[in-house]
Amino acid sequence: MSSIKESGDALPEPLLESIRQTKLALKGPLTTPVGSGFRSATVRMREEFHLYANVRPARTYIPGGRFEDIDLVLIRENTEGLYVGVEHYIPIDDDPRAVAEALGIITRSGCRRIAEFTFDYAIRNNRKKVTIVHKANILKALTGLFLETALDVGKAYETQLEIEDRIVDNCAMQLVLNPSQFDVIMTTNMFGDILSDEIAGLVGGLGLAPGGNIGKDAAIFEAVHGTAPDIAGKGIANPTALMLAAAMLLDHTKQHDLANKLRNAISTVLQKDNIRTSDLGGKASTRKYTDAIIKHLTTS
Repeated sequence: MSSIKESGDALPEPLLESIRQTKLALKGPLTTPVGSGFRSATVRMREEFHLYANVRPARTYIPGGRFEDIDLVLIRENTEGLYVGVEHYIPIDDDPRAVAEALGIITRSGCRRIAEFTFDYAIRNNRKKVTIVHKANILKALTGLFLETALDVGKAYETQLEIEDRIVDNCAMQLVLNPSQFDVIMTTNMFGDILSDEIAGLVGGLGLAPGGNIGKDAAIFEAVHGTAPDIAGKGIANPTALMLAAAMLLDHTKQHDLANKLRNAISTVLQKDNIRTSDLGGKASTRKYTDAIIKHLTTS
């Protein structure tokens, strides 16, 4: 919001130029003003830098939940599907909004691109299985093309990975029954948005959910959760998701030792020190929690 006040734009040109030069960014949650004519800055960045892959890992950091040792990754196509924003109203009689119509757009090239990214990601990260999630039984053309293309790309990886497909509603149920059966999930834009929040719920909520938006021109890492103006300045926010996003950035730049050191410090504070913010069942302030992580980073 401060950028809008200062420059009239949530994404001023100097910021975009900085990302063009470094090809990297660590982004905090951004507010899109309602009804003010501003487009989502997050969507604009995805378009500006062709960030076609959204990577959302989920890992158990706090034991004692319904499931232990969750370690899975959802990879979501980030630019197509029902989120392209092609929609309109159809007037009937005196009702200008009698019918709402939206178009989902999926391209074979977009499907091939996300499939190749996902299979390559799985191999690079020593994953064993990829599950393609779709609704091709009903949306036969829209998600049928996604499934068909992903399976075709997968033929080149069959000796290295187990590849299966699931209908999205069955996948959603199976995630809450037995998430250990999944390793890497690849899906379309809207399904990925929904399932990734469900997966975050399995490990303690969005406060523990990082994400990476990756494309040919840049990689931008962020906390999955949105803004929380109701708690601004109160010192109770949970910074874990943004810290885990920073670890993803370190991995992306091949600084794996530093990434693991940060994740290990977070794990130690949450599990052994039992220092947690209120959303995770603790009483620690943002400062106390952060200081505890810094202490482990500087002494380990």
